[in-house]
Amino acid sequence: MRSNPELHYLDNAATTMVDPAVADAIAAALRSCWANPSSLYEPAVQVHETLSAARAKVAKSLGCAPKELYFTACGSESNNIAIQGAAIPRRSWGSKIVVSGFEHPSVQLPVRALRDRGFEVVEIPPESDGHLDLDRLSAAVDKNTVLACCMAVNNETGAKQDIAAFSAAVKARNDRCFVHVDAVQAWLRLPIHLKALPCVDSLSVSGHKVHAPKGIGALYLRENQRQNHRPPCLGGHQERGIRPGTENVPYAVGLGVAAEQGARTLPARSAHICALNDRLRAGLAELPGVTLNSPADAVPEVLNFSTNCVNSQTMIEYLSARRVYVSGGSACDKGEPSHTLMAMGCPDLAVRTAIRASFCADNTPEDVDALLAGLRDGLAELQHI
Repeated sequence: MRSNPELHYLDNAATTMVDPAVADAIAAALRSCWANPSSLYEPAVQVHETLSAARAKVAKSLGCAPKELYFTACGSESNNIAIQGAAIPRRSWGSKIVVSGFEHPSVQLPVRALRDRGFEVVEIPPESDGHLDLDRLSAAVDKNTVLACCMAVNNETGAKQDIAAFSAAVKARNDRCFVHVDAVQAWLRLPIHLKALPCVDSLSVSGHKVHAPKGIGALYLRENQRQNHRPPCLGGHQERGIRPGTENVPYAVGLGVAAEQGARTLPARSAHICALNDRLRAGLAELPGVTLNSPADAVPEVLNFSTNCVNSQTMIEYLSARRVYVSGGSACDKGEPSHTLMAMGCPDLAVRTAIRASFCADNTPEDVDALLAGLRDGLAELQHI
């Protein structure tokens, strides 16, 4: 990486390094924004204005109104607030939930918890290329469906879903059905303009995927849905009651800076990362037995592949000794076999030997070359399955 040529960090889908400008903004806010933004005296009013400015920056990057943007602690919390807050109040007229079969655990597990409370859950698995069959998904939606969920970019393969088509297809089948999108891996990697996505009711993002700290995220909730939403946590009036608790103003400031910078640099970053992805794909094509699990049109930030001979954890540890850092899939799965690859129908050997490399703008061609050299040596030296 540019910050340290001896460090080859290629796990940016798990987390990113905090940008120095973001860290500086947070440090300044920690010193100056000490008052509670809900209080009424002058220092608190100034903090409230700072919080509002940060909210406006994040909202602008998503193409929504600031009043539709709520600060949370992370993408997982945003997903939970959206899912539980939408499903429970709609129980009076429906009990069906339709969801893709390869969601992040913060979507998958709350939905399954709702199933335990009596909701019917229909999971639509992806096709073998990682994309969803939207006709199949929309066909599962009926007049009894209260909630439909689909991630915009898969966190393990980088596969993009057509969120505009997905949300429109759901609303065409049932215009009362609430549509939620997990955009944690899509935000500031793809353009998102929520005003042009009128069928999306809520959308979640996370700070630590975009060079802000861990511990800050945001939830978009369409204004005409707010009154019908029942947040799972109760407390004060902060964040208009959607996410009670005193706001983390310094981290919200940092998220605003990350959003502003990320939106401004998106085209240049995408071109740079595309070149890195192409370099890695070309190098992997020269390694015998390696297969790609990411589709050709995946976001360039993520490339998932299988060695088909060396266990993922063994290879990860080998690469780590060379200061090349990748993962076997979602960090939230703690080394468990990829449920995404299994849902795609990948062979067991491919699942057990999968590696995910994920880029940011700080990565360099030398990082790619270090990974390829490590893979080449590892394939020659390590015990094969």
